[in-house]
Amino acid sequence: MALLIFGLLNVVLFLVTYAIYIQRKLLGWMQSRVGPNRVGPYGLLQTIADVLKLLTKESFIPSHVDRPLFLLAPIVAFAPAFVVFAVLPLTDRIAFSDIGVGLLFYIGVASLSTLGILMGGWASNNKWSLIGAMRAVAMMIAYEIPLVLAALGVVMQAGSLNLTAIVASQETVWNVVPQFIGFLVFLIAALAELNRTPFDLTEAESELIAGYHVEYSGFRFAFFMLAEYVYLFAMGALISLLYFGGWLPPHPALSFIPGGVWMALKTLLFAYFPFWLQATFPRVRVDQLMTFAWKGLMPLALVNIVLTAALKTAGVV
Repeated sequence: MALLIFGLLNVVLFLVTYAIYIQRKLLGWMQSRVGPNRVGPYGLLQTIADVLKLLTKESFIPSHVDRPLFLLAPIVAFAPAFVVFAVLPLTDRIAFSDIGVGLLFYIGVASLSTLGILMGGWASNNKWSLIGAMRAVAMMIAYEIPLVLAALGVVMQAGSLNLTAIVASQETVWNVVPQFIGFLVFLIAALAELNRTPFDLTEAESELIAGYHVEYSGFRFAFFMLAEYVYLFAMGALISLLYFGGWLPPHPALSFIPGGVWMALKTLLFAYFPFWLQATFPRVRVDQLMTFAWKGLMPLALVNIVLTAALKTAGVV
C-alpha cells in the first residue's frame, strides 16, 4: 500500500507538470502563438525548469506578516488536494480506502483548502491580499453549495455515499443521462471551485496583483499553484465516478479494455477540458459571478433534487 501511494503521488506530480505544459501549448495554438519551445525538444522540459526555478528561488517573508499563519497557509491549501485521492477508487479492485462515505469525505476535505486561502490573505497583512482572499472564499463557498446539492441527486439515485457503489449503479446507464441537469450544475460549480476561467477572479489582471497569494514567493507560491492543478485531476476523477461510470466502458462490447484505462481517459478528459474554456470565455465580473451562483445554479440544483425524488418515488430511476 505504501508503494502504491508513493507511486500515485509521483504519477499525479508528473501529470500536473505536463498538464501545465499542455495548457500553455494548447492556449498558444488557439491564440496563434508558439508556446513553450526553448527548453528541451518542443519545450517539453520548460515546466520542469520553471518548477526548479520556483523551488530554488528565494522565499521572501515580509516583516509585517503574521508569521505562523503565513507559513502554515500554503500547507493547509496544498495538503487536502492529495488527501482526497485516498477515497477515489481507480477501479473496482484498486482503492486506497473504500469507505462508505467516500463522497462526503472528498467534499469535506476539499473544502479545507478554502481555509488555507483565507489564512494566506489574512496572514499577509496586506489589504489587497485580504480583499483577494475574501473574494476567493466568498466565491468558493457560493459555488460549493450548488456543487454539493448537484451531487446529492446522484446520492439519492444510487442510495449510497460510497463511490464504488455509485459507479456500480451505473452499469445500465451512466448518471449523466438521468442527472443531466445535476451534471451541468456540478461541472460549472467545479470550474469555480478550481479557480478556472471564467471564474478565476482571484487573479484578476485588472488589479495587477495575484490576489490572496501576492506576498508569497518561491516554493510557498508553488504550493498554492500546485494545489490548483492537483485538484484538476481529483475533480476530473470525481466527475467521472459520479456521472460517467468511472471505470465502466461506454458499451459492453468494449469491456475487454481494462477499467483503469477507461478511468484514466475520462479523468484526463475532464482535467483538460478547462484549458479549452480558458481560451474561449472572457472573465466575468464578481457581481455577475455571485448572482449566477445564488440565482442560477442554486435553483437548478434544487430542481434537480426534486425531479430525482419524484422519479425515484415513481420507480423510473
